[in-house]
Amino acid sequence: MHKTLLKFGILLLCLLLLSSCGQAISTGKLEKAGLLVPDTINDQVWGTKGYKGMLKIQSQYNVEVYYKEGMNSEMVVERAVKEFDQKGVNLIFGHGNEYAEYFNNISKTYPHIHFVSFNGNAENDNTTSLNFEAYAMGFFGGMVAGHMTKTETVGVLAAFEWQPEIEGFTEGAYYATNNNVNVEIQYVGNWDNDKKAIKLLDKLISKNADVVYPAGDGYNVPVIEKLKEKGLYAIGFISDQSDLGESVVLTSTVQHVDVLYEIVAEKFNKGELESGNLSFDFQDEVISMGKFSPDVDEEFKKELNAAIEKYKKTGKLPNE
Repeated sequence: MHKTLLKFGILLLCLLLLSSCGQAISTGKLEKAGLLVPDTINDQVWGTKGYKGMLKIQSQYNVEVYYKEGMNSEMVVERAVKEFDQKGVNLIFGHGNEYAEYFNNISKTYPHIHFVSFNGNAENDNTTSLNFEAYAMGFFGGMVAGHMTKTETVGVLAAFEWQPEIEGFTEGAYYATNNNVNVEIQYVGNWDNDKKAIKLLDKLISKNADVVYPAGDGYNVPVIEKLKEKGLYAIGFISDQSDLGESVVLTSTVQHVDVLYEIVAEKFNKGELESGNLSFDFQDEVISMGKFSPDVDEEFKKELNAAIEKYKKTGKLPNE
């Protein structure tokens, strides 16, 4: 009898072990994860990267993940958080800076959930804001623009004045040309208004800009397409946008949002995710330059890559 029970126990243990083979198992704090995006996950830039990050979390930790689109007001966010809570979600990503304020207000009601936003100011114990240190990526993008301009005029289509990559781009262009460049900046006032962005692009073109940095994830694709029509250059933004045309996209300033999602999930699962504002840069492997156009000469690419490696090690840009 005892031998029969022992054999049965061993068989049951083997079946359990076999059933777990090939599956990632979450043994930490992470139970389920949720994503809120202000617009859509199908924009092929910012929203899509957030969704890919969630899929990586699902695969890595074998947990259920959920997402909701069109989360563009505190009222709809509150409803979504309540629904996520009912489903057992204990890690929620708000994919944008607007969620920092929403989460500061909502999070006190849900102390068992950790709320993560981007580029904002997290105030409570269960809120974290992830901030990309975008100045350096803008600087290196500006270096490429300054090196490649033939008209000695480059342009920026910024979403908002507060974007650190805009000042970085300007300084990088100045550095590459010994201040012999004119940097024209136009502000769209929105991440997604492609119609206004195209109108402002016409202004930049009329001022002789031959390299443009469309620093807005919702309008950069149509802007790059128009630059291609005009035979002008672009610096891609957020994603590696070389697939839009190597003859137009000189390189891109890439933010690996999906990788950052994995980092945050790992920290949370281990109970190591800090509250407050956390910053990430090239050194954390979540920011990089994209593929270079064949039009960019090899000597300059070597110079730029060396500058990036030095920045990773020392934290100093070439002009410092």
